[in-house]
Amino acid sequence: MTQIKYPAVAGMFYPADPDELRGEIRQFLSTARHGVVPPPKALIAPHAGYIYSGPVAASAYAQLDQEADRISRVIILAPAHRMGFRGIARSSASLFRTPLGDIEVDHKAMALIKDLSQVQLLDAAFEGEHSIEVHLPFLQETLGTFRIVPLLVSEACPEEVEQVLEQLWGGEETLIVISSDLSHYLDYDTARKMDSEATHAIETLNPGELTYHHACGRTPVGGLLLAARRHHLKPSTLDLRNSGDTAGPRNQVVGYGAYAFS
Repeated sequence: MTQIKYPAVAGMFYPADPDELRGEIRQFLSTARHGVVPPPKALIAPHAGYIYSGPVAASAYAQLDQEADRISRVIILAPAHRMGFRGIARSSASLFRTPLGDIEVDHKAMALIKDLSQVQLLDAAFEGEHSIEVHLPFLQETLGTFRIVPLLVSEACPEEVEQVLEQLWGGEETLIVISSDLSHYLDYDTARKMDSEATHAIETLNPGELTYHHACGRTPVGGLLLAARRHHLKPSTLDLRNSGDTAGPRNQVVGYGAYAFS
């Protein structure tokens, strides 16, 4: 029996109607800068409601214009918000569903990491979780046929994430997506300072500079930075804004950054 991971935040974080969702994503992509970097191996993009972070996420996904025929597998590493656990969680689902259709989980790729001590099967971690889900419609709109390796990170270290990435690195067919927002609920000016610090850490491939206050996904981001060092990837900042710039008040904002590694 096929196990399906149904969407948890459709109609809340993004439209549940397929036509409305597709139109919203296309609008975001139409205003983003395309072709800023060479074909990316990895992206960092935010995971809030589209009204807040959608324009910034589009800055990352706009770099995939010419990659639809190349990319057939997407590794998605995201922070777990709903529950805490040791290590990195994988799902037993065979399909992840969005209003735009179903995406297959790459179980052959998942088999490459299932015996790592930091990786565990934990479906409960995925219940109600949005940090992977909000990226899927963007991927469906920008890529062709692809499979995903969805992973949630909780109490782990960047080195453990890096080990997972090394096992799954692959070639040109594999894209890595790291899901993370930046600072949370600070005033506008303080948030801009914090987000600039996080961006400096990312641009210099220095995970030691990142704290929980800089990025909720600091651990998966840190793992990518270590892997980027090893593989000599060059980071590029594509967009850096916060909810005060997009759709919210400026007394308590959440920061969003889009980055590519080529």
